[in-house]
Amino acid sequence: MSSARLLNGLSEVASEYDAILCDVWGVIHNGREAFADACVALKKFRETRGPVVLITNAPVPKDRVTRLFPKFGVPMDCFDDVIASGDATRNELKRVAPGPVYRIGLDEDFGVYAGLPLEFSDDPDVAKVICCTSLREYPDGKPEPYRAELKRLAAKKLPLICANPDVVFRQGDKLIWSAGSLAKIYVEEGGQVISPGKPDEPIYRLAFERLAEIAGKAIAPGRVLAIGDGPATDVLGANRQGVDALFIGGGIHGQSMGEGDAFLASAEKVLAADGVSAKWAMPELGW
Repeated sequence: MSSARLLNGLSEVASEYDAILCDVWGVIHNGREAFADACVALKKFRETRGPVVLITNAPVPKDRVTRLFPKFGVPMDCFDDVIASGDATRNELKRVAPGPVYRIGLDEDFGVYAGLPLEFSDDPDVAKVICCTSLREYPDGKPEPYRAELKRLAAKKLPLICANPDVVFRQGDKLIWSAGSLAKIYVEEGGQVISPGKPDEPIYRLAFERLAEIAGKAIAPGRVLAIGDGPATDVLGANRQGVDALFIGGGIHGQSMGEGDAFLASAEKVLAADGVSAKWAMPELGW
């Protein structure tokens, strides 16, 4: 079981780290508005310690992520750069070009393919790879109706690139099914899943490269703090990379969290359910 220590603020441990990799949805905004205290905490870390790179499983290039920040009230000076699962997905798609690619997702997600030398097909007998960016129905789509389609695709032995490994994400007070829920079904049906985003290695490779560019030197994993609300993505990814994790309980698991003295016990339970370990925990990020 994880043995996380409760923090009152990031300032208590900031001196132990030279860089931060921070999740976006559920930590710095909820899809509607920014969490002001979290943004202040990241800004103060940048001013006093080192670079902050946002690392998100959004299935789109980073400019699509940051385009929404002014609307939500996320200040542009609380981070140095953004690494999105959409960027890591583009790297994976380059490796399988020209495909053809069988697409599953919203039309709005298709910017992830822009400028890549790809062909597309809705015919499983013609396609060579699947790319799933989201469910096709937003915001009320559910994963189970996709099972028959995914079973047919799995029978063709097509690898599925999952552009957003999150099973759900929080928008305001609503949990919305994400591409990771379809990847889960695909595995259940015997399919192979390639996950460029958290918790897998491709997105972290890009993130560490960017930290080194910003800092002018490589930063050891032991001097990096990962902050996120997803045990199976943010915390597991940190564990795999040898990076300390700060678990934020008020995100996707907010409804499961106890208040006051009960918070840490509920956080431990959520982390243990996914077999992961966080060094620190907070209800919401603050300085």
